[in-house]
Amino acid sequence: MSMAFTFELVSPERLLVSREVDSVVVPAAEGDMTAMPNHAPTMSALRAGMVTVETGGDKEQFVVLGGFADVQPDSCTILAETAATPGDFDRDLLTSRIDEAQTRLKETSDDDERSELEEVLGSLTTLNEQILPA
Repeated sequence: MSMAFTFELVSPERLLVSREVDSVVVPAAEGDMTAMPNHAPTMSALRAGMVTVETGGDKEQFVVLGGFADVQPDSCTILAETAATPGDFDRDLLTSRIDEAQTRLKETSDDDERSELEEVLGSLTTLNEQILPA
């Protein structure tokens, strides 16, 4: 029997999930991270992406735009800037964020800011492709 741990996904508007799960794939700033029971304590910023929750072989996904993940041996808590199920996600918000990043990228001449904006734009674009039908 697999071990479970507590997962909570919180946005400013509401608590989306609070239950026992087997694992959570988190879109951490430095790359995807799988949180499982007995995980080493970790705190990470989030990039725009999909959170995948697995319970008993079933998977469920949530869209997040920024925030933080706090992983402990017995829990994973995501405090998301914006979070929703893919079906409930505000696609206009995502399009607006992509447009904003593209505009800022065109306007900046700072190499560090350009690199950061390129990463943000890449995450947003990938997320857009994942949740929007082709």
